[in-house]
Amino acid sequence: MTIKTKGAQALPLNTILSGDCIEAMNALPAESIDLIFADPPYNLQLRGDLHRPDNSKVDAVDDEWDQFASFAAYDKFTRAWLKAARRLLKPNGAIWVIGSYHNIFRVGAALQDQGFWILNDVIWRKSNPMPNFRGKRLTNAHETMIWAGKSEASKYTFNYEALKALNEGIQMRSDWVLPICNGHERLKNEQGDKAHPTQKPESLLHRVLVGSTSPGDVILDPFFGTGTTGAVAKMLGRDFIGIEREEAYRKVATKRISMVRKFDNEALQTTTSKRAEPRVPFGQLVERGMLRPGESLYSLNNRHKAKVRADGTLIGTDVKGSIHQVGAALEGAPSCNGWTYWCYKKEGKRVPIDVLRQQIRAEMQA
Repeated sequence: MTIKTKGAQALPLNTILSGDCIEAMNALPAESIDLIFADPPYNLQLRGDLHRPDNSKVDAVDDEWDQFASFAAYDKFTRAWLKAARRLLKPNGAIWVIGSYHNIFRVGAALQDQGFWILNDVIWRKSNPMPNFRGKRLTNAHETMIWAGKSEASKYTFNYEALKALNEGIQMRSDWVLPICNGHERLKNEQGDKAHPTQKPESLLHRVLVGSTSPGDVILDPFFGTGTTGAVAKMLGRDFIGIEREEAYRKVATKRISMVRKFDNEALQTTTSKRAEPRVPFGQLVERGMLRPGESLYSLNNRHKAKVRADGTLIGTDVKGSIHQVGAALEGAPSCNGWTYWCYKKEGKRVPIDVLRQQIRAEMQA
């Protein structure tokens, strides 16, 4: 266990806490958590046993922890744990909550009532869902995740470029097609049965944590179960705190996480967002002599040119201003990224000015 102090209180990192999740959260220091991933009870409201066509019993979620006397009781529980969760989040923290049609709409309303700011709802579409054995409804092939900032003003982490890289260079969408746990990933207890009925796949948590956290961040899972969040957090170089009241689940999670190997530091790095890179004003290129006043720049399509001025602006045909303003005016466009639009000539070849910006950024980060 690693201890990180927050004011006068210690933060028990990489630990599974036992007991009631609300009491355990209230005992942790305020504004100490970067991200919360919550997989609360779904309140499935099952009526009797469920059997397959061959009359074998389905191992469904019928545990005591998923049973509530009424919707009012469930809503009261939801409001209580969300209040505790919001207290723990840093000002720029965020939360992910996953659920099914049984509970996610009630949780979503409670999130907004508590002051969270919803960023996305993500549909996890299961590529191998459990069939609908009774044939009275559609096969339930998805679950919904809500991603929300602590407040509307939160500057939450979003690794856009990393998720885009995960998706072969295509912008990540809000519908994720991933399989449910099966085969070697499905954990079993000592009797050979499922260790947990709603174990989430590591692929789901991998995408969540790569997309919305950074190495070294502290992630809390108040419904830890068999520890998928902790296992993936450890692999990705994040710290975790789990809360789980069921001893059997804690036992499985502890063994599971002890066998996880953290990726090496180089492997932990992900593609960074361009917005997160150091800002370099165009005028700095002029100040440093990388471009000279009076030097001509050429548009990428070679239709336009403009001259560099001593103050880092450009002057073109009947227009002057920043590299972005002049490019937009010449193209008759509402906006223009001047860094990728303008080129300078070197040995007779056109070179994007962004190459010079990247040289300065490399120096700043060295």
